[in-house]
Amino acid sequence: MLATLALRAGRAVSHMELVDELWCGSALGNPRNALQAQATRVRKVLEAHTPMHRTTVLRAVPNGYLLDVPAECVDANRFLDLASRGGAALTTDPEQAARLLETGLRLWRGPALFDAGEGLRCASAATLFEERRLSAWEDLVSARLVLGHNTQVIAELQQLVAQHPLHERFCELLMLALYRSGRQSEALERFRLTRKRLDEQLGIQPGAGLQRRHAEILAQDPALAQPGALWNGRREPVATSA
Repeated sequence: MLATLALRAGRAVSHMELVDELWCGSALGNPRNALQAQATRVRKVLEAHTPMHRTTVLRAVPNGYLLDVPAECVDANRFLDLASRGGAALTTDPEQAARLLETGLRLWRGPALFDAGEGLRCASAATLFEERRLSAWEDLVSARLVLGHNTQVIAELQQLVAQHPLHERFCELLMLALYRSGRQSEALERFRLTRKRLDEQLGIQPGAGLQRRHAEILAQDPALAQPGALWNGRREPVATSA
């Protein structure tokens, strides 16, 4: 219940929406009483962390409940804001982008909404947050590569590739970091392993971006040393030279 309300902090969520989320279509004899019982439990937890001079942040409103806190008090919203600002700064101020993205990713403590139940709202939000988390990691590593931290990001990228072996962008960034660090053969081997895994598990070939990176490394393309090599047509390159 707290997670569902936090996803819409400052806005009312109707009794019907809460019942659907908390009990996922299960038949309840008295849904209103069940919600009141849940609200009582949530209030006890919240009041233990609420200043004495303030009333409870969980308020009953006509036909629903409302978590009376600013949206920026919810760590998920803070993460989305930091990730968005960091991504926007990536091609103009990579140092600032890295700071914003690092701050956002430090908010994570495990899988998104891990213990929030199986309701559609929380499940959909968790998927969104996890996808945005991967994008934030892509942007953070890209910022570090723009800043010339090629060798330093290899271990981090290797871990990301191990955790997400079918995520082609991580493989592509790892190949670039390896190549820039004088490890061309390892970069090509990483492509071979990823291609094999994609074929065995999904029956597909690597996407255009990954295949282009492979061809550039085979040709030892001088453009791989430039910041624009990171984008592969995804964004405009950084205006300042590396």
